[in-house]
Amino acid sequence: MTSKERINAILNGSSIDRTGFWSGVPMEEALQRYFDYFHVDKSKVLYYKLGNDLVHIAADHLAWPNSGGFFNFYGGKPQTSFNQPDIFAECEDYREVEAYHWPDPDLLNFAPVITEIESYKDKAVFSGMWSMFYHDLCCFFGMDNYFIKMYTNPEVVEAVTEKVVNFYVEANKRCFDAIATKIDAFFFGNDFGSQESLLVSPECFRKFILPGVSKLIALAKSYGLKVVMHSCGSIAEIIPDLINAGIDALHPLQARAKGMDAETLAREYKKDIAFIGGVDTQQLLPFGTPEDVKTEVRRLKKVFGERLVISPSHEAILPIVNPENIVAMRDAALEYP
Repeated sequence: MTSKERINAILNGSSIDRTGFWSGVPMEEALQRYFDYFHVDKSKVLYYKLGNDLVHIAADHLAWPNSGGFFNFYGGKPQTSFNQPDIFAECEDYREVEAYHWPDPDLLNFAPVITEIESYKDKAVFSGMWSMFYHDLCCFFGMDNYFIKMYTNPEVVEAVTEKVVNFYVEANKRCFDAIATKIDAFFFGNDFGSQESLLVSPECFRKFILPGVSKLIALAKSYGLKVVMHSCGSIAEIIPDLINAGIDALHPLQARAKGMDAETLAREYKKDIAFIGGVDTQQLLPFGTPEDVKTEVRRLKKVFGERLVISPSHEAILPIVNPENIVAMRDAALEYP
């Protein structure tokens, strides 16, 4: 099977020749170390050296002309934390939301995205706008304010949410018009969990966040795309909601987060969705040996069966992760069966 055929078979729940593999992406600070190890000098060459079956091409930064981002948080000043308040921190009247200068999706240009996609013809391509509306709302309000206003002023939260989600819907319409026939899945994400639990109650998630998630999924499905959802953290309580909304795969399976162990996920959900990730980035990849990594990859393959793409439990490869451990992860993933 080709990489493209393999990843699509995993997403469809069809038979495969071997487990899929995605190495994740070395952080900027780690990149030179990986260039030196593999004797390459370009990220794309490194990507092939690592033996990946899929590539993620986020459309956002390639398509948007403003380096300040869509919403120009904090007037262009640096963000120090998610609790840093921005323009809607003190907003008490949902009508104030209309006065904000919302970004225009007509400014997006997807020609650079198409060029990048077409350079990976032999790989499965995950793309679309990253659409991290939940994180954007944390910035607009400050995280504490955002969560508190869900109770004290839900109309304001809903009004800002609608504006942000609608921007991503319109942006993704333009994106999918340009690239839907060239990609294999819509990949988008928000981090809904901590190490121990959701960051908001399941009830608040279903009222304020799930409708936006569902709207984006429905849009991608209308273009015939598979949908891969990213969320770090312990999100076990809402996985059924995400499945009902239409996701085809979940990423990255934070291995040490509560309720996100492989056995639980496979037992409860592998009949419904595929899984991408699961190789622990908190302890195993930074501090384990290559043999430790291989042992864990082989275990994950047995637990999940054919509905698995082996990948780190966070896609960013930290500078402290030895290249030897990424090679071990790859080698064990590519073993048959």
